[in-house]
Parts: sequence; C-alpha cells; structure tokens
Amino acid sequence: MATTEAAQETHRTATGLDNRKLGMWAFLGSECLFFGALITAYLLYRNSSTQGPYQSDVYDIPFTSVSSFVLLMSSLTMVLALAAIQRGDHQKLHVWILATAFLGMTFLGGQVFEFTVFVREGLTVTRNVFGSSFFVLTGFHGLHVTIGVLMLLQLFGMSTAGRLPQEQSLRVELVGLYWHFVDIVWVIIFTVVYLIP
Repeated sequence: MATTEAAQETHRTATGLDNRKLGMWAFLGSECLFFGALITAYLLYRNSSTQGPYQSDVYDIPFTSVSSFVLLMSSLTMVLALAAIQRGDHQKLHVWILATAFLGMTFLGGQVFEFTVFVREGLTVTRNVFGSSFFVLTGFHGLHVTIGVLMLLQLFGMSTAGRLPQEQSLRVELVGLYWHFVDIVWVIIFTVVYLIP
C-alpha cells in the first residue's frame, strides 16, 4: 500500500493534480485550438463555392443524427467503464470498454458511408471550397475517433492480460477524457456543419 501511494505521489504536480492528467488537459486544450481553427475555416469558406454540389444537395440530416446519437451514447458507456474499474469489476470493464469501441467503430462506419455517398454525388475534397473545408474538418475528427478506438482496444487488451489493475484506473480515466472531448467536438461540428444553414 505504501509503495502504491509513493508511486502515485511521484506523479503529483504543484497543483495537486497527477501530472499525467494535467498533461492530458493541456493536450486537450491544444486540440480545442486545432478544431477551433478548422471550424472557423469551414464557416468562412462553406458558402464560397461557385459550383456544386452544395450542402443542401448532399446532407442527410436524419442519417447523421442517428450516427451522432451513437457517438454520444459511447460517452455513457465510457463513464460506465471507468466506474467499473474504480470498483475493481474487470468483467464489467471489459463489457463497457468493448461497447464504447463498438459504438465508436459504428460512428466511423457511418462516416465512411456518408463520405462515399458524397463522392458519388460529386462532392470531393478538390471539387469546391465547401468540399475541401468539409472533408478536412470531418476527416480530422474521424481520425481522432479512430485513435480513440485504438486506445480503447489497447485498454481492453491490457485488462484481459491482467496489466490494468484497479490502482491504475487513471489510465482509463485519461482515455475517457480524450473520448469525451472527441464526443463534445462532434456535437459542435454537427451543430455548425449540419444544423446551422
């Protein structure tokens, strides 16, 4: 017990937070700036295209709404995964981590399907300014979700191999912070890109 406390004490900062958690918050802060720049670029250029297809020609709001709901539900399963490891319930941790990864992969599948439909309808990254800004913004978000899914699968592998004890629940919490960030960013992107005319 004393060894565990000493090991955890070495990760403390002057703020009282674990330096790994502080590092994750700093990283997420930089990601806010990154996505803020992409969203701003999209807002500046979305109506600058002189040739179609345009937003109204390609968007399928009901489909994207369902896809967004799937991603938002993954935040709930992530919370349940963290609660499970904090209780020391590894069986439930496995279930909720896999559920979160599955929901993330479902969202990614929906995004790939949507991109395929858009390309079939003539909207590509080089077609017009709207296409460029749309694909860059949503593509980078999809990349972040993919990274999150890989982190979740790594946690699952560590847990099934017995290398993720209850005392290391901070690892799940850090991945959870990243996952919730990705979900929040999508809510903003969905609102700005799909819902605001």
